[in-house]
Amino acid sequence: MIVRIMGEGQVKLDDAHFTELNKLDDELLEEMESGDEEGFRRTLGGLLDAVRRLGSPLPDDALEPSELILPSPDASLDEVRDMLSDDGLIPG
Repeated sequence: MIVRIMGEGQVKLDDAHFTELNKLDDELLEEMESGDEEGFRRTLGGLLDAVRRLGSPLPDDALEPSELILPSPDASLDEVRDMLSDDGLIPG
């Protein structure tokens, strides 16, 4: 799957990592719903770090369709809330 991190670029990620990323996404959604800003920051950072660690960056000039779009690391809780559907960032 191709994942875009806003402001950074695209990463190619094996579908086998979906379960790990979905767990982090569920945590992020819970923290957003409870207004836990500190937890939100920690989990968003963990989610983005996992994508970077597990994936392979695509060249800057590659324009592949992204299956997932994740917010930038400095996105606010409200900005991410606006991006979300009820299913979180990663559709389950």
